[in-house]
Amino acid sequence: MSERKVLNKYYPPDFDPSKIPKLKLPKDRQYVVRLMAPFNMRCKTCGEYIYKGKKFNARKETVQNEAYLGLPIFRFYIKCTRCLAEITFKTDPENTDYAMEHGATRNFQAEKLLEEEEKRLQKEREDEELNNPMKVLENRTKDSKLEMEVLENLQELKELNQRQAHVDFESMLQQYKDYEEEQKRLAVEEDEREMRAMLEQAQARRLLDDSDSDEDPTQAPAKMLTKAKPTDILQEDPEPQAKRLKVECWERSVGKLSSRATLSGLVATKRKLDHSTASGARAQNRPVGTEASNAAKPSGSRMLGSSSLSLLGAYSDSEDSKSD
Repeated sequence: MSERKVLNKYYPPDFDPSKIPKLKLPKDRQYVVRLMAPFNMRCKTCGEYIYKGKKFNARKETVQNEAYLGLPIFRFYIKCTRCLAEITFKTDPENTDYAMEHGATRNFQAEKLLEEEEKRLQKEREDEELNNPMKVLENRTKDSKLEMEVLENLQELKELNQRQAHVDFESMLQQYKDYEEEQKRLAVEEDEREMRAMLEQAQARRLLDDSDSDEDPTQAPAKMLTKAKPTDILQEDPEPQAKRLKVECWERSVGKLSSRATLSGLVATKRKLDHSTASGARAQNRPVGTEASNAAKPSGSRMLGSSSLSLLGAYSDSEDSKSD
């Protein structure tokens, strides 16, 4: 079997290449090629935008009777992606670019249009100067005036640069640094003044509080002396917590003494305790009188009954204080 991928072909001894018939193809024959859009364009039929780099199956042909320095110019046919309208463009070897023919308009070619306009104006000027000597003189005069204006502007720029060259940037930076340091120093001094003022206010407030606290103990004895009721000592709170609890238990069990004026003289001090108990004992040992005598002194009996309860409470308080 022969090879599948043949590199060398067999030529018989009687092979004559001149006898091979040549195909006569038309010069404007078209080929189907795959290409990408060389520039952004917009379809004139439907207004669809076709962006650079979009791929097409295009038909390619050689432009007849057109060439640039012996280089052939090719034309490409593509179809719009929306309306299938035919768009054609060809190569432009003179400008190393592509030129739009019909079917669409090229976008974003402002720079190219500007260059073309400059070339057109330059060509028109050369044509005018070729046939009109006066036009040449006018153009030279305009060019000289324009050159003088440019030189004046350049001189102004040079003078401005010279004025700026005399400026010492190091001194400017140093002045700016000094200014910043001065601002920082003023800010620190302001903070210190505010802190000093706040401390003075706090000290003055503390002195006022201390003076008020010194005046309170002097006023306290006066208030203590103004207590005329003997039962007021039961309402004071300098007692220990345990004693206060015992007093509350006693008040719950026996009862709390009334603060009315009729019972204000029932509470006796400890040094008068023996005298009062002796008088109470004598009153108990005294023989019972008649009903008239008992009726004549009803208030005395009530006072004795109530005083006995108060005496019993005083005894219990005195024992608690001794034990403490």
